[in-house]
Amino acid sequence: MHPSTPKSAPYGLLIANLLAQISFGLLAMTVCLPSMQEWGQLFGGSQAAVQLTFSAYVVTYGAFQLLYGPLSDRYGRRGVLLVGLSVAGIGSVMAAVAPSLAWLIFARALQGAGSAAGMVVGRSAVQDLFQGPERTRVMAYIGMTLGLCPPTATLIGGQLHVHLGWQANFVLMAVLSVLLLAAAWWGLPTPLKSAPKDSHWLADMGRAYARLAREKTFWLYVLVLAATTATFYVFLAGAPIVLGSYGVGPQSIGWYIMAVPVAYIVGNYLTSQWIHQKGERRMMGLGLSASLASLALLLALGWAGWQSPLAFALPLLLLGLGHGFLNPPALAGTVGVIPALAGSAAAVAGLMQQLMGALGGYAVGLVSHHGAVNLGLLMTAFTLCSALALVLLNRR
Repeated sequence: MHPSTPKSAPYGLLIANLLAQISFGLLAMTVCLPSMQEWGQLFGGSQAAVQLTFSAYVVTYGAFQLLYGPLSDRYGRRGVLLVGLSVAGIGSVMAAVAPSLAWLIFARALQGAGSAAGMVVGRSAVQDLFQGPERTRVMAYIGMTLGLCPPTATLIGGQLHVHLGWQANFVLMAVLSVLLLAAAWWGLPTPLKSAPKDSHWLADMGRAYARLAREKTFWLYVLVLAATTATFYVFLAGAPIVLGSYGVGPQSIGWYIMAVPVAYIVGNYLTSQWIHQKGERRMMGLGLSASLASLALLLALGWAGWQSPLAFALPLLLLGLGHGFLNPPALAGTVGVIPALAGSAAAVAGLMQQLMGALGGYAVGLVSHHGAVNLGLLMTAFTLCSALALVLLNRR
């Protein structure tokens, strides 16, 4: 069904607009990853301090989703999105002119706070504007687009770093924020949603979150999602360091990082084909099995002395496939425990994914990475947390 709302853009342009708004946050998160190899030397900081630039972004990107969700329900999608894009643009400019690592950490936090609006408002707008199978189809486009973001962003970021300097990545995001702000202003329909205003929005939000807090099944689904996200963020934060130890420069990192997201897209597609025959819990079990097998192979090659970029990237194809099996049914589980609170449930799940992801990204900076073994052990630890949560789910 095509959206039938006033002031809506043509169908194809509307979908492209929504995909761009949703993707912006992940692009901003990953485009500067190749530059992180050199920030410690440039700013005279430790690797742990450099990793804080990643963790600061992830924390605010997750936390502000809790705020934007109820605000967009109450006051409309487009206005909240415009505010978020403006904040992200300011953060990007501040990062581009950062004179110190502390300044850069603050700018990244501001950038993440603004970028969170695109993810929440974009997904909410899909719920507003599409119905039935068309809504599922648009959600599939979103999953595939998000899977392409990390490798594409790191490839672009590496090339910009080499040819124009690390600041060019933040200039690019500042320009994109302005373009997306214009696209949101002229291309998105007038807000459809407006919550009843007979009670304060904070009170309504508090009651919803208190209800979810009592649901053990919900929290087990959230733990599966959050630990899986942390595994992926450990990979994103640590892969440039490991690949650097193998002699891979910023301009080539994206080709190896591409392994996990591309396999993740394939896993999502297969899940959409198999879910009715196999069921949610079986797909989650297959996903965790594939993830653990991938990490076991990665560690075996590392301990055997196979120190090469391909020995690092190829086993992780299976990890991406496993995450593609695991994430869709886990996400459906979080919003399905209490359908009336699906929006609040999605916000909580998003926050916990980013918080645990930030923990994983920061943990990368606490150990050395001359080879893939330490990174593989970190990823295995978080994957085992997902496995424990799934075992408890299956017992309920």
